[in-house]
Amino acid sequence: MMFLRNAGVAAALAVAGALAPDGAFAQGAQPGPTLASVRSKGMLDCSANQGSPGFGVPDSRGEQRGLDPDICRAVAAAVLGDASRVRWHVLTSQARIPALQSGQVDLVARTFTWTHSREVNAGLQFGPTTFYDGQGFIVRRATGVTRAAQLDGATVCATAGSTNELNLADWARTNNIRVQPLVFESNEDTRKAYTAGRCDAYTLDASQLAAFRTSLVAADHIILPDIISKEPLTPAVRKGDPQWFDIMRWTIYALILAEEFGITQANVDQMLASPNPEIRRLLGEAGDTGPAMGLDRRWAYNAIKAVGNYGEIFDRHLGPNSAIGLERGLNNLWNRGGLMYAPPMR
Repeated sequence: MMFLRNAGVAAALAVAGALAPDGAFAQGAQPGPTLASVRSKGMLDCSANQGSPGFGVPDSRGEQRGLDPDICRAVAAAVLGDASRVRWHVLTSQARIPALQSGQVDLVARTFTWTHSREVNAGLQFGPTTFYDGQGFIVRRATGVTRAAQLDGATVCATAGSTNELNLADWARTNNIRVQPLVFESNEDTRKAYTAGRCDAYTLDASQLAAFRTSLVAADHIILPDIISKEPLTPAVRKGDPQWFDIMRWTIYALILAEEFGITQANVDQMLASPNPEIRRLLGEAGDTGPAMGLDRRWAYNAIKAVGNYGEIFDRHLGPNSAIGLERGLNNLWNRGGLMYAPPMR
């Protein structure tokens, strides 16, 4: 450690300290174009899935329910103080990128795989991964197929504009397996085609296959153990607005940190009195993390109060006690054997 002995240097650094992250934005950063637009509309325009149980489906009132919609709600709560201020745009896999590029939506949180081409060529910027997945196959038990290598000569259903379509082609070429892709515009059409027997197998992210299987006579269908890709499902925003990227990214990190610190939707008010400096910064009791992004000091508190921490969101929609019944696996916290890791809030 170095100690300052020169009063002039100390004074200079004291001035610089006023311009450091905690002090520079004490009065609040000016809103960038997306934040200004969202506030002007009083609404966050967010993508919605056509129907992927656990990740995004409309309920009986047409409200989106799932992990992805709760990410949108968390951002709305952080920005507008109200998680209900979300306008949903139901988008196909092919439509979600143009919708974000054109400004139709402010955020895509819709089973969206982070890839090089999407980030570099399509002008998108991906935040923290909210679900680590991989692509698999579902088949009818009556086929006798137990491994993906046995699909040689099979017709395989896939959705256009998804990474699943390209992954299937790459996997088949690499393993010298002949498959006949049968491609549809939407996941819903693809599911219907498999259910109707138009294809021998259906390829999709394994978690979504597990969700799809709940709508079938489960005993008649098996999900093969082979995983043929990495699918980091990750929310994205347009490039060119670093403030909005920060808001999206750090809202997700706040949900992960909340789980790590034991902050829940139920106890967040009690945690305001915590002596832990990291918790105090996260919940806006100390520091200027919100004003540094042009937000209220209680931005993270509002997000957690609205949807709970990341673990609560996962358990509610995907966990062992949900209809999907998934274990946390890679989606557990870093200190519990998973990959969910957030930088410090300081």
